[in-house]
Amino acid sequence: MKPLSLTSAVLLFLSGSAFGQLPISEQASLTDRYCAGCHNDKLKSGGFSWKSINLAHLEQSAEQVEKVIRKVRASMMPPAGMPRPAAATLAAFTDSLGEALDRAAAEHPYPGRPPLHRLNRTEYANAIRDLLALDVDVTTLLPADAMSRGFDNMADVLTTSPALMDAYLRAASKISRLALGDPELTAAVATYQLPKELSQLHHVDGAPLGTRGGISVVHNFPADGEYVFKLDFYHVLDGPLFGKILGPGQQIEVSLDGARVSLFDLDYKMTKWDEIRTPAFKVSAGPHRVTAAFVEKAEGPIEDPVMQVEETLVDLNEADIAGLTSVPHLNNLFITGPLNPSGVKDTPSRRKVFVCRPPAEHDEVACAKKILAALSRKAFRKPVNDTDLERLMTLYQSGRNAGDFDSGIRLALQAVLASPQFVFRFERPPAGAPDGTPYRISDLELASRLSFFLWSSIPDEELIAVAAQGKLRTPAVLEKQVRRMLADPRAEVLSTNFASQWLHLQNLKNIQPDAYQFPNYSKNLSQSMLRETELFFANLVKHDESVLDLLTADYTFVDELLARHYGFPNVAGEYFRRVQIPDANRRGLLGQASVLTLTSVSTRTSPVGRGKYVMEVLLGTPPPAPPPDVPSLKESAGSGDAPSASLRQQMEQHRRQEPCASCHKMMDPIGFALENFDAVGAWRARDGNVRIDAAGKLFDGTELNGPASLRQAIVAHSDAFLAGFAENLLGYGVGRVLDYRDMPAVRSVTARAAQDNNRFSSFVLGVVESVPFQMGIVDGATQVARR
Repeated sequence: MKPLSLTSAVLLFLSGSAFGQLPISEQASLTDRYCAGCHNDKLKSGGFSWKSINLAHLEQSAEQVEKVIRKVRASMMPPAGMPRPAAATLAAFTDSLGEALDRAAAEHPYPGRPPLHRLNRTEYANAIRDLLALDVDVTTLLPADAMSRGFDNMADVLTTSPALMDAYLRAASKISRLALGDPELTAAVATYQLPKELSQLHHVDGAPLGTRGGISVVHNFPADGEYVFKLDFYHVLDGPLFGKILGPGQQIEVSLDGARVSLFDLDYKMTKWDEIRTPAFKVSAGPHRVTAAFVEKAEGPIEDPVMQVEETLVDLNEADIAGLTSVPHLNNLFITGPLNPSGVKDTPSRRKVFVCRPPAEHDEVACAKKILAALSRKAFRKPVNDTDLERLMTLYQSGRNAGDFDSGIRLALQAVLASPQFVFRFERPPAGAPDGTPYRISDLELASRLSFFLWSSIPDEELIAVAAQGKLRTPAVLEKQVRRMLADPRAEVLSTNFASQWLHLQNLKNIQPDAYQFPNYSKNLSQSMLRETELFFANLVKHDESVLDLLTADYTFVDELLARHYGFPNVAGEYFRRVQIPDANRRGLLGQASVLTLTSVSTRTSPVGRGKYVMEVLLGTPPPAPPPDVPSLKESAGSGDAPSASLRQQMEQHRRQEPCASCHKMMDPIGFALENFDAVGAWRARDGNVRIDAAGKLFDGTELNGPASLRQAIVAHSDAFLAGFAENLLGYGVGRVLDYRDMPAVRSVTARAAQDNNRFSSFVLGVVESVPFQMGIVDGATQVARR
């Protein structure tokens, strides 16, 4: 029976792992001496008593024991100030508990029960890109996805509704027309808006050199024809142009694929009711880069009147203040067309779709079958059967009868994109298997799991071909495919999707530090902060480095804006490059402004927020939730008037009484160790007029005196960091919320990676080879719903 072979493999893997061995008698002695004083039947601290645990049969209390392993592994238990055994003894204790649970789990594999899995917006957009060579803005087509455990690909929240399915139908109609073009389209207006808080003082990526600000986008033109570009600008509330103080001489150019098509002199007297528009000019169908940017007239520092330095347009009540300089800012770019459409000759999408062209009318059916077979094979992630192809051919013929060959293919393509086989990830259990039976998923289903894990997209032809031959589950073939896919540029989604969500960076866009206290902060800087962390993680993936480098790396990636923020010299331009970090305090994730800004509030740092973040995200052990009646800290620190008491002193007053103290003793020392970084991640020596005191003790007694010491302390608990990383990667990989029954699989992933210097690829291979990734479980209710 196939599940048995996987069980045997798990047992073999566990037998060769390096778990510590403590006899049950020694485990009992440790719990009696160090744990039972609080965790007994009378006190039940944390709702847990060791008296209820049978050490000879830990699987009977697996959920509670997993909580013990998590807390002890991070040295959060025994509590700070209480007697504790040597670190090696604690490690052997947790290893022994884990080994016992893992052996029991190997006898009864737990694949988990993922609900029906719908493609989320990112997966849908990437699938369209790989299927049709077309980039679409799904935010205008589909509603935002809910998140669960920090990720937006969790099947339990990817629910469906009539309104959502209607959105998928409308998206299929629009995308099929964009992909193949439609010469009968009426003119429409596409709008690209720049938010007012985005600084336009610097060169924009994609714009011609010698320009500043504005916008540069890749727009997909639906048909050959004439198009008009229209521009409008930010104005103050009573009408005048923002930047009118410069008078005449300001210019803005519109370019197409880098070539200037129009140059305009700005009328400094223009009002918000005035506009600039280009003449109609011909553009061929397909993607083209369109840029509207100001001609840079001078270099040097510029101070805008509303907010100095970078925060230029927080308020539009005033545009001109004597003695300060302001510059015009683009508000919207409108693209109107096609006017006088003349057809669709050639686009990347059409080349992708039309793998043949019928030389005569009697060849159209054969060509249509070839096109639709190729499309449906990739879209449905499997070789197409005759029934599916016949349905598509019926739709093709209907469209062909109403128009031409392209019309028939367009209608059939629309059906492919709206098909449940495209929108959902179906997995079929063995016929007749009773509810609750574990089973190995098919090679084709494994290929889909693999591609959505590593690419957030559909499998490519090579992966489908290997799976269709039944070879993908072969260990050597599977590893070869994993390494090939990790080397593919599409694997960058692991940094922009997985890493960004694991580190909660999607919340960075909502952070708005006080502009008067942090005038150098801007949305441009925020984007650079995010990009630094994405490139940092992408480098780890590309070069297959140790995951511990996320904590210890002595390099990072910066552009000029971020380098100036950090105080790094000799970095010019908006292009990111790798730089060495001489200061040990700035190294790794804990020195990156994205994380430091994310864990602050608008007017000051948040030691509690930073401490909670480190415990939850980096150590995988979140602190308990605060009581509902705890008063908030008074916002006096960092008010601009140089407070007499530092933030640390205020917080010490805030947490003198229980129940605050017990949790704050764990979180606050972590946050205080990062206090030399201000609320936007810049280095500082003082908090107001008080010198920063970064000293403290971690919950295991480790002395802290700043960011470098905190990083070293976390590295000392690398087993907790690596286990937390593996848990998040496994949950993201299988697309469901993990629970205590999945922890044996998490430990198998970390053990495999430990044998290969904790390289990223080893974590990925551990996930791919795990029981939850390779197996399914028969769920009667779900299967009825799927049918």
